[in-house]
Amino acid sequence: MDATWPNTTAEAARFADRLEAWGAALLFGAFKFLPLDSASALGGALARYIGPRLGISKLARRNISSAFPELSETEIARVIVSMWNNLGRVAAEYPHLRKIRVFEPGGRVETHGFEHVHRAVAAKRRMIFLSGHIANWEIAALAAVQYGISVAQIYRAANNPLVDRMIARFRGDRGEFIPKGPVAARRAIAALRCGTHLTMLADQKMNDGISVPFFGRPAMTAPALAVLALRFDCDVLPVRVERLDGAHFRLTVFPPLPLSRSGEPHAEAAALMARVNATLEVWIRDRPEQWLWLHRRWPD
Repeated sequence: MDATWPNTTAEAARFADRLEAWGAALLFGAFKFLPLDSASALGGALARYIGPRLGISKLARRNISSAFPELSETEIARVIVSMWNNLGRVAAEYPHLRKIRVFEPGGRVETHGFEHVHRAVAAKRRMIFLSGHIANWEIAALAAVQYGISVAQIYRAANNPLVDRMIARFRGDRGEFIPKGPVAARRAIAALRCGTHLTMLADQKMNDGISVPFFGRPAMTAPALAVLALRFDCDVLPVRVERLDGAHFRLTVFPPLPLSRSGEPHAEAAALMARVNATLEVWIRDRPEQWLWLHRRWPD
């Protein structure tokens, strides 16, 4: 009889996930214990010290150098340190997300441009809120939920499922969360059909997407946002989040992006995603230190 050997690779991966999750739980617990401002500052300080020393910062350096060829090595290094500061703050702010009141007068979030949301709601228009991994990107989805509309967030799940569940708990149970993957399109279509709006972060690479210019270079871009917007005639509202000072933010909703109606679906989708990438690029050029430069966004 053949012996059955344990799958040591899978067991090692599961142990690594548990080990990583224990470390994340310890950090999140410490951040939760602290006031939000202190947690955010500590998270930024830790990331500023550790992040630039990690190998993945070489990818950030290549990306920044390609996007901003005019920057010196010193300026690129400064952007990398500031990027890690922002990322550390985002991580430390997760346990406090439910406490952030986006529309509280004099609170942590300045809001601008919500007349575009009011107008769409009054006209009973479906909306897709477009943003990217800039500043604390969770604030955009938080705003949509706290505005009081039904919203589903399409997001990329963390590689570690245990950490992903932790983050999901921090986001709260209001609204639907749709992880990217084989069933995401079906769930997004179902959400739009029943009148739910979508939030999407559209700045990540998709290998089997469409080639769209981004910082002057072709970048494989997921067309799902455009396909859904064109199919359901949605208002695509760009939502920019900026970190102002510590754990304080500015959130701006911009007018809907125009939808091309040429009668050629692929060209229409490409045109809309070109506008999406151009919008994100303007924001990133304005505050490069607040974007997550750690994606393999372009072909090497």
